Amino acid sequence: MKKWIFALIVCVLAVMAFAPAAFAESAPPSNAKKGDFTQVDPASRTAVFQPVDADQPITMKIGDAVNISDVELNQRVLVSLSEQDGEPVATDISVMFLGITLQRLIALLIVGLVGGLLSGFIGSGGAFVLTPSMMALGVPGAVAVASNMCHKFPKAMVGTYKRYRYGQVDVKLGVTMGVSAIVGVELGIKMQERILETWGSTGSDLYVSFVFVIILAIVGGIVLRDAMRNKEEAREEVKPRLALAMQRIKIPPMMNFKKAGVVLSAWVTVPIGFATGLLAATIAVGGFIGVPGMIYVVGASAMVASATELLVAFIMGMWGSAEWALSGLVDIRLTLLILAASLFGVQLGALGTTYVKDHTIKLVMAAVMLIVAVSRGVKVPVYLAKLNVISLSTGTSDVLNLISFWTLILALLVAGGIISSAMIKGIVSAKAEEAEAHEAIAEGA
Repeated sequence: MKKWIFALIVCVLAVMAFAPAAFAESAPPSNAKKGDFTQVDPASRTAVFQPVDADQPITMKIGDAVNISDVELNQRVLVSLSEQDGEPVATDISVMFLGITLQRLIALLIVGLVGGLLSGFIGSGGAFVLTPSMMALGVPGAVAVASNMCHKFPKAMVGTYKRYRYGQVDVKLGVTMGVSAIVGVELGIKMQERILETWGSTGSDLYVSFVFVIILAIVGGIVLRDAMRNKEEAREEVKPRLALAMQRIKIPPMMNFKKAGVVLSAWVTVPIGFATGLLAATIAVGGFIGVPGMIYVVGASAMVASATELLVAFIMGMWGSAEWALSGLVDIRLTLLILAASLFGVQLGALGTTYVKDHTIKLVMAAVMLIVAVSRGVKVPVYLAKLNVISLSTGTSDVLNLISFWTLILALLVAGGIISSAMIKGIVSAKAEEAEAHEAIAEGA
């Protein structure tokens, strides 16, 4: 991986960290509040809102952009407020905790299964599929992020144990990165809370989608190029030049990561862990920084990196879940449904790694990243239109929503198809080799 690409990723992370605070002062006055509507008067377009953090209700106007018939009583919502003529006006209303219909139940179970397959196979939490999928079902971006992080750490614990039994986890590297990831988680949660307070739920959705597009496009392109190069050359992978340069840094404390097969300064792992935690807390995804970081900066193999990232995900996920729960943004129903399906998928994914080569893991990672980047990218104009930054016709918004949805479905099919195909081929090949070995032994006897 070229050094300028690594520098570009660092710059993107810096923009993520400081952009919300930098632009907050110039943003239109807004305040996001959680609570329930207790009364609605359609004729005057006014409503009584009871915030969860206050005893006194608020009487507010319902903005023209909000369909008054969509305002339901006694349902937890996230309301974006602004002031007009000294009165609070609801400019956006997002249902925080969706009703679970049969269709949504089936969709969540399928998404959880595919997310689990990805988690066990490539080492990331699979949330770069889960978060967009939940948002496509109507979950607000902040709630999707919080609920995904909450489901991640028990799933990561199962995946870590499974991969540890296969001898693929570098425990020392995982714990070292996990500590710095916690710092990133703390900053990421503060960022999301600031975005909600300033721009409301739509602003949070826009931020999540925008970061997805930038990071997924960069990392997905790098990993795809590397996977194709490894496959075409058909030779054992060599240490990336950047990793070799990092290993020449001799700033104490020096650590020997035996499973990864490297000796390097612990400080080299700090920015990778921090970036992983920052992304995990802001968009519920950290693995597509953590895994490539361990491959290209630390110098671990894709097998060890993908396994060790599960340990990092467990550490930061456990910490972040507690923080998000205190913010009241975790939908425990979504968490449990996705977890139930993904716990099964993560074991299948981990099993699949024993039958495939490193370049296959990278190929799956790259393909899904790039497809999801397209899915989130076409949603950016829709969110900008909701914030009145640009103008879009209703027909154009509907078309973009459909493209986003079906592109996401394609990502799920590609992920499940490649992993399943690789597993079946690997198992068949392993069985054939075992049969040949038995025949050779029988003939020798």
